[in-house]
Amino acid sequence: MNATKTNEMSDANLMNDRQAKREADQAQANRDELTQRIAQAIHHDGKIEPLKGLHFNRVSSVAEPCHSVSMPAFCVIAQGSKEVLLGSDRYQYDPMRYLLATAELPVISQILEASKEKPYLSVRLDLDPALVGSVMVEAGYSSPQRGASVKAIDVSPLDANLLNAVVRLVRLLDSPAEAHVLAPLIKREIIYRLLMGKQGNRLRQIAVLGGYTHHIAKAVERLRKDFNQPLRIESLARELGMSVSGFHHHFKVVTAMSPLQFQKQLRLQEARRLMLGQNLDASSTAYRVGYDDASHFNREYKRLFGEPPMRDVERLREVAFGDR
Repeated sequence: MNATKTNEMSDANLMNDRQAKREADQAQANRDELTQRIAQAIHHDGKIEPLKGLHFNRVSSVAEPCHSVSMPAFCVIAQGSKEVLLGSDRYQYDPMRYLLATAELPVISQILEASKEKPYLSVRLDLDPALVGSVMVEAGYSSPQRGASVKAIDVSPLDANLLNAVVRLVRLLDSPAEAHVLAPLIKREIIYRLLMGKQGNRLRQIAVLGGYTHHIAKAVERLRKDFNQPLRIESLARELGMSVSGFHHHFKVVTAMSPLQFQKQLRLQEARRLMLGQNLDASSTAYRVGYDDASHFNREYKRLFGEPPMRDVERLREVAFGDR
């Protein structure tokens, strides 16, 4: 290799290094700005929705795992880190990675890093299936491959362009008049960039244009609505035009749980809510959420939440009153 070619390669490498450094510096500046803007928008621990479908969350201490139901959403952490448990699958993310959820599923989440000096700060953008479908059509995407099933939650690296779009969306809080016009455009850009990214196929399933994920979405909706009714797998599979074994397989691929495990988590989460909010005793609650045997309910409740029902509820009340 002659000296000229060697010099040309060195110059090219130097330019690439400089470009990479500029991109890294810009990404860090965007992360810093996102952190600052969320902290300015929400001064105390809690959640707010400054724009429709855009949610901020602030937490100043690491707490115990939280049981909840995920929504179709794009989630970015500005500061701190978090872990989400879906069935037996664990997903951990931080300012370098984003989480995409595409269905309403019972999950367990825990914030791993948070303090008063550096609180956990995050952004969640709700994903409307109709909007996702509209962007897909505009971008020329076909419907998902028929017969395919895609897991409903995953984590991927947050690239610079996607981060930049999130920051520009948050900046609009300073200009309500501009937000009315520009926020829908930036939301479409975010969806487009997600479609182009590693989780594009997962996002396409939100539009439920085809594939078995469409059937599983219907099954999830039915189970959430009738969680306190006996689970009849055969009739549900028949309604969806699937075999029982096929239904079980695809349901677990998407939700990381069997239909029975899914229903159990929904029942127990609702039981916890009823005892906390309506002061019901464990036996009455068990029957309300579909259990015929109170002792069976107590065993399953303890297995999920770590303590018997009334002891768990008393502890949660003590924590709530202690925070006041």
